[in-house]
Amino acid sequence: MGICLSYQIKTNTEIHAGMFFNHNSSESSKYVSKDGSDTGYSNSKGSSTSVPTTSRSEGEILQSANLKSFTYNELRNSTRNFRPDSVLGEGGFGSVYKGWVDEHSLAASKPGMGIVVAVKRLNQDGLQGHKEWLAEINYLGQLRHPNLVKLIGYCLEDDHRLLVYEFMPKGSMENHLFRRGSRFETFSWGLRMKVALGAARGLAFLHGAETKVIYRDFKTSNILLDSKFNAKLSDFGLARDGPDDDKSHVSTRVMGTYGYAAPEYMSTGHLNAKSDVYSFGVVLLEIISGKKAIDKNRPTGEHSLVEWAKPYLTNKRRIFRVIDTRLEGQYSLDHAQRAANLAVQCLCMEPRTRPNMDEVVTALEQLQVKEIARDHHKGVQPKRHPRPRMQ
Repeated sequence: MGICLSYQIKTNTEIHAGMFFNHNSSESSKYVSKDGSDTGYSNSKGSSTSVPTTSRSEGEILQSANLKSFTYNELRNSTRNFRPDSVLGEGGFGSVYKGWVDEHSLAASKPGMGIVVAVKRLNQDGLQGHKEWLAEINYLGQLRHPNLVKLIGYCLEDDHRLLVYEFMPKGSMENHLFRRGSRFETFSWGLRMKVALGAARGLAFLHGAETKVIYRDFKTSNILLDSKFNAKLSDFGLARDGPDDDKSHVSTRVMGTYGYAAPEYMSTGHLNAKSDVYSFGVVLLEIISGKKAIDKNRPTGEHSLVEWAKPYLTNKRRIFRVIDTRLEGQYSLDHAQRAANLAVQCLCMEPRTRPNMDEVVTALEQLQVKEIARDHHKGVQPKRHPRPRMQ
């Protein structure tokens, strides 16, 4: 994977066509998909199931989904009648509530009995929301992998549409990176690389499925964390089948989140797996820097993280300008440079020169091995690198 230096993102382009405002996401996400960042969900087993095309009828999708069907009353009772104090998160899709199901049968149970789940309740005001609700079932009803959040069941009754997920107690990566307070830990360098690797494995699995899946909305608020900080991708409302083997892309309306979408997708609507790779590069840069992809509160010239950071990423003397100051002393210069170079490769302007997600996973695995070896080498403490004075 060669280093690519020619990349940019046009920060004045709006991404719309059926997207929703996310009250819990960063300011960079002007138009985003679905639920709030505090939502959490727990463990699923890997499997390489093929996902049928999204053109199937609603009946076909629901019939083939390996999910439990709940009644509205069951979920209403399980969530204490959707009381405000049961809310886990808020978003354009609707609200997400804490509920309970039986550990063995997964039947809805009384509050406090069984295991905790996350119940997402669709707002009753739009066809687009129903399409995204159905897309969640289409994909997460078929796919199983340790780095994808597990969808347990759904409710379709009259005008009520709900989804039931495993509960992810550590919330979203977005909150841990950008929010302050006792609820959110400041992640170490090693933990950030662990989350990046887990998320990369989730994307690689989607891209390697028999029917390739393009995630299309990869961002830190959609990376959820279990009790051991294992990363799982959530929110598949914008996902869609990738191109057939004889085609380079699929053409679609531009949908996703401002600041994360690949430039060529924004300008042409041409979507393929390399579009997700670009989004991964943006997220990796957020993980390294602790800065949001788009932040209008930063000084002029620094609103776009990608545009601001690119002059520093391949310069060993200047890379410290990008790395989160809270990480000082936790990483080696070599490892920081490797992670930055990987972000640069993912952010290449030309999609064909970006690595695929299998290559990204391999690079992060090698970096993790080096981190482990470094930390255990005779108990040597990490070397603290002074920040060079900028001219």
